[in-house]
Amino acid sequence: MTKLSVNINKIAVIRNSRGGNMPDVVKAALAIERFGGEGITVHPRPDARHIRYSDVRELKKVITTELNIEGNPIDSFVDLVCEVVPAQVTLVPDAPDAITSNAGWDTTKNREFLTAMCNKFHQYGIRVSIFVDPDPEMVRGAKQCGADRVELYTEAYARDYACDREAAIAPYLAAAQAARECELGLNAGHDLSLENLQYFAQIIPWCDEVSIGHALISDALYYGLENTVQLYRRCLYVK
Repeated sequence: MTKLSVNINKIAVIRNSRGGNMPDVVKAALAIERFGGEGITVHPRPDARHIRYSDVRELKKVITTELNIEGNPIDSFVDLVCEVVPAQVTLVPDAPDAITSNAGWDTTKNREFLTAMCNKFHQYGIRVSIFVDPDPEMVRGAKQCGADRVELYTEAYARDYACDREAAIAPYLAAAQAARECELGLNAGHDLSLENLQYFAQIIPWCDEVSIGHALISDALYYGLENTVQLYRRCLYVK
């Protein structure tokens, strides 16, 4: 079954808006694990507008599932990942001023750089996932870079789902099949929600992991955190 990794960045946004340590992101992460989350994802950015490097260090001390650190591999990010040694690092080409991730890597043009990053993190025993658009060529390029997995950028799927879900999923199915053919692990994330997650999991049941933050934390305001984690987990049960 596809695993659910919960991105807790939005919890840190609320904390940072007021100062202090409420809500406590470490306490929230432990609660998510207790409620059935199978991983914790964080995306520390240089401006520390949500998750901070210090949060990542504290989370690593207590997480008992899998810690996934995602971000643009600038020097400070690389140093943090090598210090903390998470289960997985997800390489995302987001600009420092990006509101959120908005594109995948061109794994052909950036092959030399991405290969060096994969080699670097592999020295520490860290699984490497490369964030890509749903393009079989970019998936195969990630394999050539030495990645262990790709994460499919699912914004377009989520955007188009309500209009024509079969058309929306088609490029993702092609990319997912390419990943399976070249023996790459498969993750997915961005704008997945209770509305569109179950269909994605039904069509691509070999997806290893989905990383979900904004929608899940928003739904938790209505349904409660424990219930929301369980609702998302149920979407991933594929018969």
